[in-house]
Amino acid sequence: MPLLSDNSNPAFNEPSLAFPKDQGAVTVPGQPLHSDSEESMFDSAKIMIVDDEVFNTKIVRRFLQSAGYKNFIIETDSRKVIDRCRVEKPDLVLLDIIMPEVSGMEILRARHGDPELERMGIIILSASGDTEVKREALDMGATDFLNKPVDTNELFPRVRNTLLMKSHQDRLENYAEILEQQVTERTRELRESREQIIHCLARAAEFRDNDTGQHVIRVGMYSRIISEELGFSKDQSQDLELAAQLHDVGKIGIPDAILLNPKRLTATEYEVMRGHCSIGKTIIDPLTEEDSILNNHTVLGANILDGNSSPLLSLASVIAQSHHERYDGSGYPLGLKGKEIPIEGRIVAVADVYDALSSHRPYKQAFEEDRCFELILRGRGEHFDPECVDAFFSRVTDIVKITEELGD
Repeated sequence: MPLLSDNSNPAFNEPSLAFPKDQGAVTVPGQPLHSDSEESMFDSAKIMIVDDEVFNTKIVRRFLQSAGYKNFIIETDSRKVIDRCRVEKPDLVLLDIIMPEVSGMEILRARHGDPELERMGIIILSASGDTEVKREALDMGATDFLNKPVDTNELFPRVRNTLLMKSHQDRLENYAEILEQQVTERTRELRESREQIIHCLARAAEFRDNDTGQHVIRVGMYSRIISEELGFSKDQSQDLELAAQLHDVGKIGIPDAILLNPKRLTATEYEVMRGHCSIGKTIIDPLTEEDSILNNHTVLGANILDGNSSPLLSLASVIAQSHHERYDGSGYPLGLKGKEIPIEGRIVAVADVYDALSSHRPYKQAFEEDRCFELILRGRGEHFDPECVDAFFSRVTDIVKITEELGD
């Protein structure tokens, strides 16, 4: 039984007559005209022909060449098909079913679950007329199924359609990859912009209180280390490091006479200084409709103000307000106690006090390392959350390294 046939030309029922020596390309009756995009596909599409009969592979190749296809991979040893597919990456495989050693069905099973191999189109060319075999092949991922002898009027459009579908799938996947890259890049840019804004705002507060040096940077890094020890995820710890740098942003609203006073503050002055927590929250929180000077402006102004603040700024707001709360409830501004204090505020409280103890201030010299540790331990359970203190000392080597590298 011949491999290929064409109802409109009896010569196609006899391969030896179809391809006399030096005949060249065959003009196929009924072959459709092709668009420029299809012509490009003919030039680039890579077709693998798998059949244990060499003569059959030559026949299929010659017919497809007559249709304009140019890139072929011929394989007569079915044991090598999967490995060659991984190396050659064909767009389409024309696969025989009944072959020695490894059958076409086994090849279909072997590609199952492999995303790269499953992207290939597979058209079965089989002499088996068993409908169950056809159903099983299609269920296992074959794109199409043609019985031998194959009518070229069926073969050409099936090949073309399968390649077009593969081309569309590739474009969609490439487009998805491009979109993913763009999203990743945009996310990176947004994160960098967000970090720059936070650094600028934190630096503004720091310049108001120029004796603190890199205080906000160190407090952020200490907070990250403590949070890591407490089981925060990498992203959560990174956000905490950034947000913690705004813990003293409220000092922007404290008068210089108090903020820069090298002497011990009076009770009244101290009360004003304590207000930096509430001021910091107010600075970071989004504007309300009543607060906004744009509420009588154009629709654009309304759109700009629409929605809540970012999660990072919300976190910074929580920290700015709660980092002076004390575990025993004696802190300010709200007098929260124990677990009522947000965990981020409890973490930053330890980081902030440690940095204040280990750094020079207008009213004191930096304490020795052992003295700093002693005072942190003394505050365990009173000033500080015991778990945060324990996490601090579990990573004390990393803490001290930052103190030494970023000391004022």
